[in-house]
Amino acid sequence: MFDDFYGLDARPFQLTPDPAFYFESLTHRKALSYLGYGLAQGEGFVVITGEVGAGKSTLVAYLMATIDPARMTAANVVTSALDGEEIVHVVAQSFGIPVSGHDKASALGAIEAFFHDEARAGRRCLLIVDEAQNLSISALEELRMLSNFQLGAHPLLQTLLLGQPEFRETLLESNQLEQLRQRVIATHHLGAMQVREVQPYVEHRLNCVGWTGNPGFDPDIFAAIHEATGGIPRRINQIVNRLLLLGAVDQRDHIDTAMLTQVLDEMSDDGALAVVTPPQAEPEVFAAPVRAFAQPEAAAAPAPVDAINAAEAISLIEAALADRDAQIVELQSAVVELATAAEARDEAAAHAATNTADDGAREAIATLQAELAQAAARTEKLEARLDEQARTLRHTLTMLIEWIETGDGQRNVA
Repeated sequence: MFDDFYGLDARPFQLTPDPAFYFESLTHRKALSYLGYGLAQGEGFVVITGEVGAGKSTLVAYLMATIDPARMTAANVVTSALDGEEIVHVVAQSFGIPVSGHDKASALGAIEAFFHDEARAGRRCLLIVDEAQNLSISALEELRMLSNFQLGAHPLLQTLLLGQPEFRETLLESNQLEQLRQRVIATHHLGAMQVREVQPYVEHRLNCVGWTGNPGFDPDIFAAIHEATGGIPRRINQIVNRLLLLGAVDQRDHIDTAMLTQVLDEMSDDGALAVVTPPQAEPEVFAAPVRAFAQPEAAAAPAPVDAINAAEAISLIEAALADRDAQIVELQSAVVELATAAEARDEAAAHAATNTADDGAREAIATLQAELAQAAARTEKLEARLDEQARTLRHTLTMLIEWIETGDGQRNVA
């Protein structure tokens, strides 16, 4: 094999995901930003989509390698076509949960008990579902129901969904997934690498296996590889594998564009080129940013982030935080008022019980009950406003991440 000929420690362009070869392109760095933001929330769903071979599984393998098992218990599910009942049993199996029966109720009970035990031990639970485009609507709904498990006010499960572009389309367009859409807190479409990233990507993978410059590469070859593959990492791996194999067969210490032309011709003859070459008229259907997963209408949408500068973005967030703090103080005041009214009502009721003929006591109780109802209504309204403010703030932060990652934010800050 070419690894022996070139003195490499291992195969640098294998097709199976390996976190040791993780390369942080611009789109992968942005995906990690969204993953970090989403995981920090500790709830809901994070959605990452991308073309076949874009590096979703490698990204997850890298993420799994960085997880501290003392703080988080993660399970990985690679799905086939599963229905609602099947996905529940697969989730239980992925977490290593024994299920006494074969029915869904037994599996759900065992899963909930496991989540409670993990939470009491100080560990969060993360479910990673790969190839999510294969899931049925009923299976996605079951995953949403699993996200309802809580210990007090703390959610017990967070889910990362990975899928091909059609999965994003399903989430956006299915009228049966509205409740799931409202629980998506971050989403990113993993695009292709840029032309200038192909050379660093190839050299990075070679360096991981002890490359010392043999073979060398014609500088023009990397743009040609990008054109042939559309910048998709797995397609690049397939072509560079064939290039290195040809170099070893011909005992070449330099890979040039003529060799690439020969490889592409050979791959065209055996049908492999159609696998690695993207369609010529592939539309950018999935370039919509995270704001496509709109928050409920109750949450006032902030100004588009790409229309503001850094100072305005920071001011917007600070104003939202100040408003939230003010609402918390108001809510605390309402809770105190509610407790005081309840205490006064109980005292009046006790007095009325010992003075059954006291019409004044009964009138006082009626008045206090009315005040108590008003205080309860006010508290409920304030809680709804707090929820609305939290959704707005989360939406603002999500768009700010997107704005900064595109580079516009960095230019404005500079």
